[in-house]
Amino acid sequence: MPAMQAIIYNVEMATRLDQLEREWARQWKNAAAALAEQRRRDLRLMTDAEALAAAENLLSLVETVILNPIRSVSSGLVEQQALLHRRSRA
Repeated sequence: MPAMQAIIYNVEMATRLDQLEREWARQWKNAAAALAEQRRRDLRLMTDAEALAAAENLLSLVETVILNPIRSVSSGLVEQQALLHRRSRA
């Protein structure tokens, strides 16, 4: 009898977890839709000056990244392809 109770408990818990997961997924889906609508609303209300400032802020982030000086000469793609196409010697 205890084995049957354990099985019943496991089935009930699995069912409850499935319900919780579905509720969680529904909440996130609803939140995503609400956030997308809020984003559209914010963008619609943005002035040209605010849009220009936001774009400038995003573009200025590139200047803060320190790149290896070799990147100005080579992307490394040729070297990467050489490594990928290298065959082991048997």
